[in-house]
Amino acid sequence: MALESTLPNITSPPVTVYTHFPQERVHFGEAFDEALAGEAERRGAERVFVLGSASLAAASDFMQRLRTRLGSRFAGTLSGMPSHTPREAVLEMTRAARAARADLIVTFGGGSLTDGGKMVRLCLEHGVDDVDGFDALRSVTHADGSTTQPRLRAPAIDQITIPTTLSGGEFNITAGCTDTRVPVKHAFRHARLIPACVILDPQVTLHTPPWLWLSTGMRAVDHCVETLCSLQANSQSDGAALNGLRLLAAALPACKADPGDPDARLECQIGAWQSMEHNQSGVPMGASHGIGHVLGGTCNVPHGHTSCIMLPAALRWNAPVNAHLQARVSAAMGRPGIDAAAAIEDLVRVLEQPSRLSQVGVTRARFDEIAAHAMHDRYIHTNPRPITQPAQVREILELVA
Repeated sequence: MALESTLPNITSPPVTVYTHFPQERVHFGEAFDEALAGEAERRGAERVFVLGSASLAAASDFMQRLRTRLGSRFAGTLSGMPSHTPREAVLEMTRAARAARADLIVTFGGGSLTDGGKMVRLCLEHGVDDVDGFDALRSVTHADGSTTQPRLRAPAIDQITIPTTLSGGEFNITAGCTDTRVPVKHAFRHARLIPACVILDPQVTLHTPPWLWLSTGMRAVDHCVETLCSLQANSQSDGAALNGLRLLAAALPACKADPGDPDARLECQIGAWQSMEHNQSGVPMGASHGIGHVLGGTCNVPHGHTSCIMLPAALRWNAPVNAHLQARVSAAMGRPGIDAAAAIEDLVRVLEQPSRLSQVGVTRARFDEIAAHAMHDRYIHTNPRPITQPAQVREILELVA
């Protein structure tokens, strides 16, 4: 008997490489101002420039607490970043940070501000001072799925992020930034764009508008689900995504029932952190993210809402090829045996978030435009069920028109 015939029939897992991105520390269980002051001292930072949320500055004393705790290390602040990080706002912040001679950037707010800090650092490094200067730095995905990645220098200035939402960009090496002239949101990627330090403090999230907290929580759910349902998933990515989804599926409704529950909020933050494991584990996202990027940059839909709407549609469209993987989603959410898309829709309903494109002002008249732009998003080309033409994107959009 040949040796080969005695061996079990084992399907080889997809080849992947785990990448340890250069993120040094994540703080949780410590007040944000104490953690930041300690980090600034540890790094020897003398010119700490804070990019803050305008709504947070207006609703709390948090910015003043940062200023006081940093003392002589505080070099200035600028508040306000529109959704989807437009180039013009990034330039304003870049000029302010340059004038302040910043040696450390701190972002204190939501995902658009986190990306803004990454872009400020990139612009400072490459001397960008007008909207056209961004073009040479962006990653380009062509309609056939091929990509062009420019050779960027690593930003010399580090970033510390204090997030107030759950979109997870603080654990990502990519920044999204919108060219409002098109309008399209573009990707900018470098390993050193990831913030060197993240400070998770549920107390700073108490002023986040409830709709924003809950919808960005669904964004984190989207990360977990598209990780678990990817045909390139692996045991490392699955472990984090499964636990992150379990945490989020329980803690988001708890936050809805009691917005002041700090334990539920911290569980949401940890779940959002675990949802981003796919980046290091080499697992790409799919159509929910790919279409969501376009709905955000082109149609100005908040990214949390794009996930609420598009994730069930993507699951249903992909079910012919990954229904066996989708079963793990329902089980992790405590709903074994039911359709994963239905489990997600039920969670969206409990959180009272939008579930149709018409509810966020996107009509069929824009579907061709959205589909054409989506073909230039890298995650469209890594969807479990292959997408090769805009008409297929339209099919997914029609499921939630």
